[in-house]
Amino acid sequence: MIKARTAKFQIGQIVRHRIFSFRGVIFDIDPVFNNTEEWWLSIPEEVRPNKDQPFYHLLAENSESEYVAYVSEQNLLPDESGEPIRHSQVAEIFVKDKSGGYRPRNSSLN
Repeated sequence: MIKARTAKFQIGQIVRHRIFSFRGVIFDIDPVFNNTEEWWLSIPEEVRPNKDQPFYHLLAENSESEYVAYVSEQNLLPDESGEPIRHSQVAEIFVKDKSGGYRPRNSSLN
């Protein structure tokens, strides 16, 4: 049985991947893995994360592109750069606050 854990990060928080060079803003959180088995099995077994942890949906970016990423909590770190996210969908989902952080436009988001 999979036991859900409390999420370490929150919606609107900017995070970065601990291995790959991309960062993003969290727009949704799954308490445990909630993607397809095909997606799960596409991750090499030696780096495949456990399913019983929060997984985060990110408006992600790297130096070449912008995309949506689905990342396990164990692979994320807080982004301390202070740089804004340039992803084209950020303004659709978030409002930038006075501190430079992001808060959801629609308060009914998780």
